[in-house]
Parts: sequence; structure tokens; C-alpha cells
Amino acid sequence: MDLQLAGKRALVTGSSSGIGQAIAEVLAAEGATVVVHGRDVQRTQAVGDGIRAAGGMAHVAIGDLATEQGSHDVVEAVNAAVSGIDILVNNIGGNEAAGGGLKRWFNDTPEVWAGVAQQNLIAPVRMIHAFVPAMRERGWGRVVNISSGGGSQPTPQAAAYCAAKAAVNNLTVSLSMELARSGVTVNTVSPGCTRTRMFETTLDKMAQANSWSQDVDEQEKAFMGLGLFACTSTRYGRPNEVGALVAFLASPLSAFVNGANYRIDGGQVRSVN
Repeated sequence: MDLQLAGKRALVTGSSSGIGQAIAEVLAAEGATVVVHGRDVQRTQAVGDGIRAAGGMAHVAIGDLATEQGSHDVVEAVNAAVSGIDILVNNIGGNEAAGGGLKRWFNDTPEVWAGVAQQNLIAPVRMIHAFVPAMRERGWGRVVNISSGGGSQPTPQAAAYCAAKAAVNNLTVSLSMELARSGVTVNTVSPGCTRTRMFETTLDKMAQANSWSQDVDEQEKAFMGLGLFACTSTRYGRPNEVGALVAFLASPLSAFVNGANYRIDGGQVRSVN
């Protein structure tokens, strides 16, 4: 299927690895010119180089979107490279401000909550303010916000992260209403557990600690058996599957999809541990 993305300009934030990288690669394979964003110059450049080596068109923007200066640097780089964008994928996020681990509710201070909100909520808002008004003026655009299953199924672990993602879900609806009948649509994609390279590294560490198989597929099955991220599918997601869903929502074919939250989580079910 032709997603009609040839000639479209896309910024994918947080695309130097993981799900963001896969989204950027899928959009480029569909013909879009992609701006790859990250904070690490070497990793971000490597993703851009990989896209170009595969025949796609890619530029690079470096900056920390959790800061005003970093956001300014990214906006400047994007405008210099492609003179504005048609597609904004707000993939930036994570639990880094909380140390990256799963802590109980009262172990995260209000300052940690503020840091998590900066990365997961305020950073997307900055990019929306920077690029979406021009989309409305042109009469066409796509905003895809990457949330998480935790945004609608929160747990007492990573509470700040889940709350920030819930705010992203809410933001999508209000922004879609603000942009009503403008030709700009806004949607959310909420991945469940996805087998990124980082997750595979975690699996390998757990395998060594628990005498699991060295085969990554067997490690995945063993981890699923723990019930921490339960779903009704036989495996976890793959980054390119999230990329394919985002590419559709970023395309002209999705014109009647607006203000929605698309779960891509294998039928994730709630668990309390």
C-alpha cells in the first residue's frame, strides 16, 4: 500500500534508538524526508547514516528537549534542514529523571515528578508550539504523540511516568479539538512492552542472573512468564510494528482518524505487583 508520504517532511523526536529509530526508518522507507533527533551526536548521526544508506532521506537535529536551549537548538536545526515539517512524531520520553528504575510511589520526590514531566510532557508541548501553527496555516499536518500503556493502566511503580503519559493522552484530545477542521490531525500511539535493543540487554542480564536460555526468544518467553507486563499475545511487540502504525497515522490515508489513542500492546492486561 502506498501511504502517500513521498515529499512529506517529518521530525521524529527521540529517534536515535529504540522505537523512535524504527519510526524514523519506516517513515523514510515510505518516502518521507526524516529529521532524526537525539542528544547523543554519534548515535543520532548513525541512525541518519543508516537511513541514507538504505536509500532514504534524512537529516539530524541534536538537543535536549527537556530544556529551553536544547529545544531552541532542535527547532533551528530542523528549519535549516527542511524549512518546517508536515509530520511531528513526539516520541521523546522515558523515566530517566527517576533513575530509570521502577520505584514505589513515595520513593519519587516532587522534584523527580517535575523532571519526568519535562521529558515526557513539556518537551512535546515545546515541539507542538514550534511547528504545529505553521501546519494549520498550510491546511495539512499530522501530529502523533507516543504515549505508553502506563498512561491508561498506571501502576504504583513509575507513577510519575504513568501520570505524564496520561497527560499526553489528554493533550492529544484537546489539541485535536483546538485544530478542528484545519486539516491537521492529532493522535496517540500507546505501545506496550516492546523488544528494543535496550530491552534485549535487560533480558540478557536477567538470563544470566536466573540461568535462563541464551536464546533471546526463549528469554522473552521466560520474562513473559513473570507476569510483570502481561498481555494476551504470544510475544511482545517489535519496534517496526509501532513504526508501521505511526506511518499510517502520519499519512494522508488517516484523514478521518483524529483525537484517538491507539494501543499497540498485544492485548495488555492490568497487573498489580
